[in-house]
Amino acid sequence: MAETKREVERKYDIGADAELPDLTGVPGVGEVLDKGVVELDAVYWDTPDQRLAAASITLRRRTGGADEGWHLKLPVSLADGVRDEIHAPLSDEVPPALLDLVRSRVREAELAPLVRLLSARDLRHLVDADGALLAEVSIDAVRAERLTKGGGTAAWSEIEVELADDGDPALLDKIEKKLKKAGVRRSTSASKLARALARTAPKGRKAEKAPLAPAEGAVRLGKKAGKSEAVAEAVREAVGGGRGTAGDHLLAYLRAQRDAIVSLDPAVRRGLPDSVHQMRVATRRMRSAFKSYRKILDRTVTDPVGDELKWLAAELGVDRDQEVLAARFTDRVAALPKTLLLGPVDARLRIWSTGRGADARRDTLAVLDSERYLTLLDTLDALLAAPPLRPAASAPPRKALPKALLKDYARLADRVEHALALAPGQERDRAMHEARKAAKRARYAGEAATPALGAPATRFAKRMKAVQSLLGDHQDSVVAREAVRTLGAQAHLAGESAFTWGLLYGQEEAVAAERERELPAVWAKASRAKIRAALGS
Repeated sequence: MAETKREVERKYDIGADAELPDLTGVPGVGEVLDKGVVELDAVYWDTPDQRLAAASITLRRRTGGADEGWHLKLPVSLADGVRDEIHAPLSDEVPPALLDLVRSRVREAELAPLVRLLSARDLRHLVDADGALLAEVSIDAVRAERLTKGGGTAAWSEIEVELADDGDPALLDKIEKKLKKAGVRRSTSASKLARALARTAPKGRKAEKAPLAPAEGAVRLGKKAGKSEAVAEAVREAVGGGRGTAGDHLLAYLRAQRDAIVSLDPAVRRGLPDSVHQMRVATRRMRSAFKSYRKILDRTVTDPVGDELKWLAAELGVDRDQEVLAARFTDRVAALPKTLLLGPVDARLRIWSTGRGADARRDTLAVLDSERYLTLLDTLDALLAAPPLRPAASAPPRKALPKALLKDYARLADRVEHALALAPGQERDRAMHEARKAAKRARYAGEAATPALGAPATRFAKRMKAVQSLLGDHQDSVVAREAVRTLGAQAHLAGESAFTWGLLYGQEEAVAAERERELPAVWAKASRAKIRAALGS
């Protein structure tokens, strides 16, 4: 069974004969305990083209020490030395649980031993006045051996400082200040493996590049994939501010979405909060960009890929929608006076939520393990490696991109006006749902254009998001009403009172009616001519 811990550590370069500076004066440290020397033997596994290393992911089989076994380290923040370390028991082959977590990187490629590190770890424990562990500090004498043909060897020493579980990160700064005074500086290598790969590469051969994007961008997007500002930052870095063609900007945006999908895969498999939603957002952004910018990319090529992205988003939506509904109903029930809770409402809600949630979770994992999903990832890589650019792709972004935004706006305007012209009821509900999808597409188009167009695109996207959010709340109430109706019917058939479920249904109707009343004002603000005029064309 795999276990996870959050690892926060820093590494420092030292000479072969260097000694550990005295750390007893570090604020908060009561005593430094000598824990002796531990011999560690670690074999790092990767694909022949080092896909894991390119993503700053390490997979090793280690013997020696208190935590021998398989260790998978997934980066959380490379700059801060934060990683999630997942342990599995010692075995000859890579444990299936860990293999699943690197599937989006590895795909169908074989994993094999790449580098062996033998470390003599001179370990110290930094404890507080009560003897509680604050951090582990060690001097590691490392010998690295490349296990592939033509590989070399290397040796070095380094200081490693690892924060104890739930420790205060500020302690690392205090320790570093002490080390700096002793002339010790932070390592330029992100990990032992990174240093080993650089120093043991076969002579006369360049290190092979993995097919995916740089790790730091992938980590940032995996952590904040749903944040439009994080995506815009990644695109600006890739293109270089406002420079480049319209095609350059669009491809940078699409690569950011691809990277988000790939880097979020392990988080979804681990069931981390909001990961399913963020992965779904990335698929929708990419599909939406294919549609909005079809003058830049040939849609005869992108449409089939968009269909597969639609499939993935729908499959992820089962898990996400169940999560949102369960939270919505739980909050609604908790807010009701006890006198209005007639029958076993809480129990029925728990059974419904747990059962449907387990089914959704199982289905999501099956999708991520499917050949169809892995084929989609390969297809995205191939499309971005050889994009089907149209003539408009060579135009300046300030000329080509606004046209797509204005076209999406016109599409949205038609749908909003159609919805407003209808009387309340199912037909209007459907029309507002179609308008919501158009608003989301216009918003994503604006976000994609923001790195090139700046503030005008940001304002456009913000107004489109306001419309989308209102229409999204309305659609949520439509979906919630249907679910509440089903729960009420089940309660009635079981001989329970359906009063509370009817009350919840009425609340959802009221939400929908309120959003319909708000729509004209929100749309009037979003449809101001000056917002579109600022985009240019």
